[in-house]
Amino acid sequence: MTIRFQIICLIFIAATLCALVPAIRDQDDTKDADWPVYGGNNAGNRYSSLTQINKDNVKNLQPAWTYDTGENKPGERGMDIQCQPIVIDGVMYGTTPKLKVFAVDAATGKELWKFDPFEGKRPRFHPMRGVVYWSEGNDKRILFTAGASLFALNAENGQLVESFGKNGEVDFHDGLGDEATYGYDPYQFNIRNTTPGVIFKNLLITGSSVSEGGDALPGHIRAFDVRTGKVAWVFRTIPLPGEYGYESWSKDSYKKLGGANCWAGMVIDEKRGMVFLGTGSPSVDFYGGARKGSNLFANCVIALDAETGKRIWHFQTVHHDLWDRDIPCPPNLIRVRRNGKIVDAVAQATKDGYIFLFDRDTGKPLFPVKEVAVPQAKSLPGDQPWPTQPVPVKPAPFAYQTLTEADITTRTPEAHAYVLDRFRSSNKGPKNQPPDLTGGLLYGIGGGAEWGGTAADPEGIVYVNGNNMLWWLKMRDAREVQGGEKSQVLSRGQVLFNTNCAACHATDSQTSTASAATQAYPVLKDIGQRMTREQIGPLLETGRGRMPSFQHISKEDRAAIVDFLLKTETKPAGNDIHVQTATIATKRDASFPYQPPYVNNGNVQFRDPDNYPAVKPPWGMLNAIDMNTGEYLWKVPLGEYPELAKQGIPPTGTENHGGPLVTAGGLLFIAATYDEKLRAFDTQTGKVVWEYPLPAGGFASPVTYMVDGKQYIAIAAGGTRYGLKPGGNYIAFALP
Repeated sequence: MTIRFQIICLIFIAATLCALVPAIRDQDDTKDADWPVYGGNNAGNRYSSLTQINKDNVKNLQPAWTYDTGENKPGERGMDIQCQPIVIDGVMYGTTPKLKVFAVDAATGKELWKFDPFEGKRPRFHPMRGVVYWSEGNDKRILFTAGASLFALNAENGQLVESFGKNGEVDFHDGLGDEATYGYDPYQFNIRNTTPGVIFKNLLITGSSVSEGGDALPGHIRAFDVRTGKVAWVFRTIPLPGEYGYESWSKDSYKKLGGANCWAGMVIDEKRGMVFLGTGSPSVDFYGGARKGSNLFANCVIALDAETGKRIWHFQTVHHDLWDRDIPCPPNLIRVRRNGKIVDAVAQATKDGYIFLFDRDTGKPLFPVKEVAVPQAKSLPGDQPWPTQPVPVKPAPFAYQTLTEADITTRTPEAHAYVLDRFRSSNKGPKNQPPDLTGGLLYGIGGGAEWGGTAADPEGIVYVNGNNMLWWLKMRDAREVQGGEKSQVLSRGQVLFNTNCAACHATDSQTSTASAATQAYPVLKDIGQRMTREQIGPLLETGRGRMPSFQHISKEDRAAIVDFLLKTETKPAGNDIHVQTATIATKRDASFPYQPPYVNNGNVQFRDPDNYPAVKPPWGMLNAIDMNTGEYLWKVPLGEYPELAKQGIPPTGTENHGGPLVTAGGLLFIAATYDEKLRAFDTQTGKVVWEYPLPAGGFASPVTYMVDGKQYIAIAAGGTRYGLKPGGNYIAFALP
């Protein structure tokens, strides 16, 4: 009995030790935890299993280190930092406001190296939300784009990898096509990238950011060989003759129009070998006369074979987009319960506040989607709006949909009267009314969802921040001289402005003075009172924020645009609306850049006279949605205006740009708001449990990681949006 008992004891002890080994190993593994890709993991969940920082101790969170990029100093014209850095083996990689790439010690913030892609070159500034890491043995690389170039750096020292492309650099136009295909040379026009691509084996798969006007290049999805920089495959989002989807456009639309690009990022399912992405609207925004049809593959969620680029499935979220409703953020790969089974799914948030949920393998919607009839009357001459638009039955929209008189702000009698007057003089009615010459107030041009995207936990709960902002959209005849007089003779500068600038910037706006000064796309009326020729010229050359560089047009053409803005032009362009200089339209085919007969009034956000949103709050929201059922768990305002809080007004939320981070510690971290705070929310209740005032707005998504057993939360504080102060710091937080 004694021997038997001893044997039993030994077996029990051995079994116990075996059970403990995984737990011990897990503890060892969590001494270091990376944030290896944009979005945290290949699924884009923005989720971490780390629990050292949790609901019980988050109140003790404090700054651990700050990395000063040396840019966006007070008094400078800054560019916000939208970068979500990555962390690999205790090293953080990110970008500065001026698109320099850096590596710092993730535990101390000490700079290890910095690379300037524009050293010795003319810079091109634009948003950049992160970089990509790839390794094979001792070959470790950082890949990123700046301007029209794709670079590969040695991750250990920041030096160019000379075997990649030409001395570490590849022309980012590669793979788009050539003059024989389009009748124009794509290499002569603007392209960049705002969001990093994804890695599949030895391929970098990426989208691009292009113009939204008549000079927009096609937004084809491309894969580059990580080792050589050569194009491995191309998926054409604007099909060529004979390709699937070509019939959904007017004949030869591909020679005139571009866009349908993935500027917001993508995710990868390595097991399936599938890449998932969303595309933007086709050019030109708000008028589709040259692209009759549904316009595949614009405004689509698309699943591609990551090895070959072959389309597996697609779903179009907006047919024949006339409202600039790009898919604004990467999809999120989640798992949900359906009929007692776990289903691999794809969740996609949209600018107009929907979340579509699809089966990952087939693209079949997991909640029903209805094709709802939309208005057709009052469309602009030559355009043919699509008769229906898709609307998911669940979940309910997380952003406002249609403006009614009851929605107008009542913050003050004066604000109410100001907005009511515009409402009564605008076109009113159901959502998705075609743009027209009268003008209308609508939601969704700026989100809804923004580029920060959604977070999701392993239980299928999706967290999304959203905006309820109103926009004023009014079309005008492109042949009309600004100022109200009709003529067939436009100045050279106005023709160039209509082609290159009118899609974003208004030159004549009825917005309030306070609002006009803080627009996302500044109103250029009386720009000469705010900027000199010497300031405007370099800005056209380098770009800034959302505005791209216009180095692809000649110095003389840029000067003509400045003359138009400053009202110093003396010579008309001639009697032909298509008159262009040789630098922006080849003699062989003047159909590109495309000259639409109607252009919009710029992307103008409509606010009240005191520069507050024109509708009743909440103006910014944070939502938790159970995608197993399609039901909301909670929704709370995100952000506040301190001066309104002092008046006793409950939190209103603010417009927000940047995304959430969710952890297994029961916390959601997000900045994004215009009160410049980083906050932690209880994921079960939506209650704020910690907040910290940043030195500048945190219009980027936070990350979390662990080095030597200590968990950190880090975010870029770059500011500058809507007139806020600039900043150039990365800040990491940890427990004492």
